Amino acid sequence: MSDYKQEINRRRTFAIISHPDAGKTTLTEKFLLYGGAINLAGSVKGKATARHAVSDWMEIEKERGISVTSSVLQFEYGGFCINILDTPGHQDFSEDTYRTLMAADSAVMVIDASKGVEAQTRKLFKVCVMRKIPIFTFINKLDRDANDTFELLDEIEKELGIATCPVNWPIGSGKRFKGVYDRERKCILTYSDTEKGTKEGETTQIPAEDSDKLTEAIGQEAADTLREEIELLDGASAEFDLDLVRSGDLTPVFFGSALTNFGVEFFLQHFLKMTTTPLPRKADTGFIVPDEHDFSAFIFKIQANMNKAHRDRIAFMRICSGKYEASMEVKHVQGGKVMRLSQPQQIMASERKILDEAYAGDIIGVFDPGIFSIGDTLCMPKEQFSYEGIPTFAPEHFARVRQVDTMKRKQFVKGITQIAQEGAIQIFQEFNTGMEEIIVGVVGVLQFDVLKYRLENEYNVEIRLENLPYEHIRWIENKEIDLNRLVGTSDMKKIKDLKGNPLLLFVNAWSVGMTLDRNEGLKLSEFGRD
Repeated sequence: MSDYKQEINRRRTFAIISHPDAGKTTLTEKFLLYGGAINLAGSVKGKATARHAVSDWMEIEKERGISVTSSVLQFEYGGFCINILDTPGHQDFSEDTYRTLMAADSAVMVIDASKGVEAQTRKLFKVCVMRKIPIFTFINKLDRDANDTFELLDEIEKELGIATCPVNWPIGSGKRFKGVYDRERKCILTYSDTEKGTKEGETTQIPAEDSDKLTEAIGQEAADTLREEIELLDGASAEFDLDLVRSGDLTPVFFGSALTNFGVEFFLQHFLKMTTTPLPRKADTGFIVPDEHDFSAFIFKIQANMNKAHRDRIAFMRICSGKYEASMEVKHVQGGKVMRLSQPQQIMASERKILDEAYAGDIIGVFDPGIFSIGDTLCMPKEQFSYEGIPTFAPEHFARVRQVDTMKRKQFVKGITQIAQEGAIQIFQEFNTGMEEIIVGVVGVLQFDVLKYRLENEYNVEIRLENLPYEHIRWIENKEIDLNRLVGTSDMKKIKDLKGNPLLLFVNAWSVGMTLDRNEGLKLSEFGRD
């Protein structure tokens, strides 16, 4: 096997998804700890002086203790090269997560053992199902009192519509948490607390059939309960089937505590055995196979001002096939230009490392002079194909933006346009005006705070936001329709996006149907395309 095929085969690229506070960031840090990428895991919460999570780099994230943007982390473990896409848990930043899932080959779903399946988990899970990507479940926080284990599994199956197969099984929870039972090896791994952010911890293995040792380690009551539960489990749970896991129809379930490090390495080792090498991707010419094609990639995220000193914009791309070398020329398909990518780098949160090479499965960042858009394809100059576009989600909240100091018009337009190009906010103009009247649309209201904060801190522009009552937006598919003659409803507003595409805003959902009835042939869509 050629070196480059070997390099591609050892890549594993996955996203971590969860509801806020399920422990996703802590789990990510522990993975890095095992991979030797960091020496001490920092805590997101705690005192104001405490260290922030490795993956949180934006100032507002550090102030609020929440992840606002997705970050990319790469590390080596057990001969694998692992790319983790850490995503924001907060629902107001879900659009960033949707895009990130487009760049992943599988997803790790983190669930809080005392809360079960929560709203945001459901939403993100649907995206995974839509893309048919394999899902691995880590039920976290067993060091605290947890819900009944069978009920947790039942909830995952009912709420998310996916079969579950526990790989290990918890023995108690909270103060009574004794460890886990490894179903494959039929032995007990006893729990030891290693809360100091280090990876050392005593794990004792006890064969399940050794009754005396088992009782001595976990007590008679826990041993009896465990035997009953295993019997029930063996009769009731789905058989492990790797094909079903890889087709996204069965989720392997693991139990542990990311905070105290228990069960994290066990999960990592099993996950790496079960997950796949980089997968083929669909393009308009068919599927592009990672180790049979030359270099190709697509852009799934653009982030401005990651480095305050440089005031730069970074386009993140997922390499889908072949090998990337620093000096090579590539074609930007949508722009129709052949170019050399500037400053190709691997970004470990706010740390950067210039790359000489990267392979299918890797995520790299390149300097963007303002030419890239989310969903763009890059390939070799002689090739001509483009990957499937990434859907733009309809904003649900709208506000009119006014700048406080009109003398700073230039900075204002530059700032708001650059932030919009990242895809977190969408900006629109009144139908018959230019940039004087700007309307911002967001998926979650917290995005308004981020916009205000970033314009002030990165562009030195103060703004006022005036909330608008609109809740429904529709793209007009047949652009030949004359908007001036469109017969709407009293709660409708005509706007256009930055590319000049016409859109309609409505306060009430029923107005959409009424407008369609009044305008024969009009076609409206809930999704735009990047």
